[in-house]
Amino acid sequence: MAALAAGLALHVGVGTALAADGYHSRYAERFQALPALPPIPANNSLTAEKVELGKMLFFEPRISASGVISCATCHNPALGWSDRIPRAVGHAGQVGERNTPTVLNSGFFTAQFWDGREPDLEGQALGPIEAEVEMNMPLDQALQRIKEFEIYHEKFAEAFGGAPGEAITLANVAKALASFQRTLNTPNSPFDRYLQGDLQALSDSQKRGMAAFVDNGCTACHTGPALTDSLFHRIQVPGSSDLGRYLVTGDENDQYRFKTPTLRNVAVTYPYFNNGATATLEEATQIMAREMLGREFDEQTIKDVVAFLHSLTGEMPDVQVPALP
Repeated sequence: MAALAAGLALHVGVGTALAADGYHSRYAERFQALPALPPIPANNSLTAEKVELGKMLFFEPRISASGVISCATCHNPALGWSDRIPRAVGHAGQVGERNTPTVLNSGFFTAQFWDGREPDLEGQALGPIEAEVEMNMPLDQALQRIKEFEIYHEKFAEAFGGAPGEAITLANVAKALASFQRTLNTPNSPFDRYLQGDLQALSDSQKRGMAAFVDNGCTACHTGPALTDSLFHRIQVPGSSDLGRYLVTGDENDQYRFKTPTLRNVAVTYPYFNNGATATLEEATQIMAREMLGREFDEQTIKDVVAFLHSLTGEMPDVQVPALP
């Protein structure tokens, strides 16, 4: 009975504290905590074997024309799984047209790339390998390169079944890479803990920033567990002439439309926007207020919103760089 009474008292105490926190009672229901894993597609079950193989391929530089560029070159685990430069640098030092988006929590997105040209991680996986400004390796040559190593014959067979060698296909390369990327999630941020009832997880400034974020309509686009609707919105940021989604659809209404970027871990995935020309969260927040909301935020609002954005940095995945053959 004593234990039951103590448990009830604790429950009542938490409930009382939640009720006393006006921010939580008013705003928490507008958000979703980040689950440990994203949705898993029916045609690509998540297995330890696929994840391990996908990790090897993610760090494998020999599926690039130069033999020195891998997926991890631009999606560096030490740099928020991005590269922290304005625009990606790829094969032969070529500079791409767009900023490298982080792959963290990308399994929660329903559109991939800034222009949404692929709907899922399987569709996204092979594009950078053959892109001339990225890894510049024709896909059939990349497949032959993989087949040169006996360990890959074994790993593909373990992940997908069949005789060694038969499972080394482009479709399975994509599935393995996608499987690995679905494990790169960052739950348990201060904001997640706050949503789950830890009222001390956010500072007063972060709570005010959360309120400003909602009250100013930011959740219209930055919604769902990854704080993105994966839809496309028109924005012209300073220094960019990129036509965005229009280059995929050819629809003039899609000019300058880009996919809403995730705000998860945004404090560690700078610089910002499609051209990476915006260096700080303070500047990015004001640009968003001006371009998307048609207003100027005062200094205190900027400070509070930026503090809130810092609370979205979660626990980074613990990934050991694999020893490659």
